[in-house]
Amino acid sequence: MIEKLTIPEETVVRRIYHVRNQKVMLDSDLAELYQVATKRLNEQVKRNADRFPSDFMFRLTKEEWTSLKSQYATSSWGGRRSEPYAFTEHGVLMLSGILNSERAIAVNIQIMRIFVRLRKMLVDNKSLKMEIERIKNKISKQNKNIELIFDCLDKLILKTENSRARPKIGYRKR
Repeated sequence: MIEKLTIPEETVVRRIYHVRNQKVMLDSDLAELYQVATKRLNEQVKRNADRFPSDFMFRLTKEEWTSLKSQYATSSWGGRRSEPYAFTEHGVLMLSGILNSERAIAVNIQIMRIFVRLRKMLVDNKSLKMEIERIKNKISKQNKNIELIFDCLDKLILKTENSRARPKIGYRKR
């Protein structure tokens, strides 16, 4: 069953947010994907708190939560009484160790593949950006060289236009 389960990639990607310079997923989104109640997911996390250090999971501040709700048009109406937990990639991976359902394992595999793809796209974009910068620098140097050549040509043209007729030197023909 693990390989048969496929959640559309965009469904997962839409639930990955950028908070504190990290890509994270919220507890409620993960619970929805795993098809468990958010309360149950958080209970399991609390029972296994030693598996979730601060770089794996953290609670959003009120400001971060308000900002996320406004950015992604999340309804403020609902049953949340506290700010959600945000799980980093490693935190999501750790969830697979405490949630033992087949669905949780299959969803985690998909999420990990998407995180890897996102990281690869980021690396590819960085290398592309570096290559573009290298080309810009090269073009900039060539532009400076071309300007130097035109300056020299302008000086030569001015010199030939302003030169006087010089007397000829050499033997005369008879």
